[in-house]
Amino acid sequence: MKFFIYTLIAIAIALIAFNVTLLDFDNLLAGNSLVALIGIIASMCAVCILLIFRMAKTIEEKTRNL
Repeated sequence: MKFFIYTLIAIAIALIAFNVTLLDFDNLLAGNSLVALIGIIASMCAVCILLIFRMAKTIEEKTRNL
């Protein structure tokens, strides 16, 4: 499970990097730049959720071993 979560985090970070290349910094809120911006925000949310899930699993393992 740990490997799977870290793989998903790596994929989300790769999507962030890809979407940054699609941004047009002169006009962020038009066309493909808006789609890329939404993709960056969604990928950041995915990374945060996966990190929270990983921390919850770590806490669960530690409390189970008491």
